[in-house]
Amino acid sequence: MSEHNYCVIMAGGVGARFWPMSRTSHPKQFIDILGTGETLIQQTFNRFVKICPIENIYIVTNEIYKTLVVEQVPQIAPEQILCEPSRRNTAPCIAYANYCILAHDPEAQIVVAPSDHIILKEDVFLNNITSALQAASKKNWLLTLGIKPSRPDTGYGYIQFMEGDVYPEDPQIRKVKTFTEKPDHELATTFLKSGDFLWNSGIFIWSLESIMKAFNKLLPEVDVLFQQGIGKFGTPDEKNFINKTYSVCKSISIDYGIMEKATNVYVLAADFGWSDLGTWGSLYENRSQDKNGNAIVGKNVMMYDSTNCIVNMPKEKLVVLEGLIDYIVAESEDVLLVCKKTDEQQIRQFVNDVRLEKGERFV
Repeated sequence: MSEHNYCVIMAGGVGARFWPMSRTSHPKQFIDILGTGETLIQQTFNRFVKICPIENIYIVTNEIYKTLVVEQVPQIAPEQILCEPSRRNTAPCIAYANYCILAHDPEAQIVVAPSDHIILKEDVFLNNITSALQAASKKNWLLTLGIKPSRPDTGYGYIQFMEGDVYPEDPQIRKVKTFTEKPDHELATTFLKSGDFLWNSGIFIWSLESIMKAFNKLLPEVDVLFQQGIGKFGTPDEKNFINKTYSVCKSISIDYGIMEKATNVYVLAADFGWSDLGTWGSLYENRSQDKNGNAIVGKNVMMYDSTNCIVNMPKEKLVVLEGLIDYIVAESEDVLLVCKKTDEQQIRQFVNDVRLEKGERFV
């Protein structure tokens, strides 16, 4: 384990597509969604302590979730929890972490990862990350992990890679040709058949020097804001500085702002049992199912003539369901959702409508 290995865990999202289980006050990264005894953020943290010193792990979250982070990841110091006053997407989040790390170690190699992904083959994943970190320490590369697709999924972005070995130490690393946002089914099918497309995992690896050069060149309007805080990170002045910076900083993703524009982007093609757990459908695929294909959480759920449903109920509540095929049935606190699995992309719209018509209480 290198003392220069750092990890930035992004944990500020709301997880609206998992409503009503994931709520603004308690989003999915802080929930034991799979019933393993660990929340998603705890799983993510425990994964990365195997390749990064604990003191080199930063968690970036919204300030309203600081207490949840402290409760669930007590191993890290308060200064390793970077609190955003508002949501500005992933580029400002990463810029903030960059300057905090710069104050400690200009020679850092960094892995940036969401807090809510499932990794089934952890040993393979850690080997991939270690290889990418080693490459980042030698090359001026911005690396991402690409997942070998198993189906023409329209819920993921895609990365097209070029043929030809570029890194003898790991032939799975290829130069990126194009990024494509979530395609329709026909285009996704074409991508799958071509053999040179991967799912975009949203996991990044780079040296601090390389990513800061990229910000300076491609997102100078973001970089210059955080640059003004040099000398304040890790001090009592940090909070006021960040509050002011976020009030004027643009909202932009690292994918759109840097990865899609940079010429030194590479992808490591991987297969480690990955899911971004972004939808009820992805949760269904990662939960055990009964003989009728129903994935059930809840001790007193009774199913009749129902198949391929995902049901998430409070442990003791008696629920009787009859005649449902391919449905999501989920209850959390004072909200019940019944929705076709094929319509799960509408859940974001349901949440927006509820917010407008019924108020913040239910979201």
